[in-house]
Amino acid sequence: MCLAVPGKVVAIDDSAEPLTGLIDFGGVQKKACLEYVSDVKVGEYVIVHVGFALQRLDEESALASLKLFEELGLLEEEFGDAWEQAAKEAGDTLATERAAAEPRDSGSEAR
Repeated sequence: MCLAVPGKVVAIDDSAEPLTGLIDFGGVQKKACLEYVSDVKVGEYVIVHVGFALQRLDEESALASLKLFEELGLLEEEFGDAWEQAAKEAGDTLATERAAAEPRDSGSEAR
């Protein structure tokens, strides 16, 4: 899924072409193009979609959206480490397969 996610501008690179900034999405920081909101300032919130800041957003709305996205697991889905997620899923699958392959104690054997 690809979301438009609110984030806080933590740095702006005025020398970059196109204008870029470092955006904090609740602890995950990514670079984004700021050309569409070129007068944005550090500390303000923007909505970012596929690497482009599209508009400003007030802090209250941004924080409420980030909280909701986190509760729904969408931040992990959007920004999580794809390799780590794949390893977790593979690990869970392997553990399930191992458990299924192990002989089970039926409880009918003499002890």
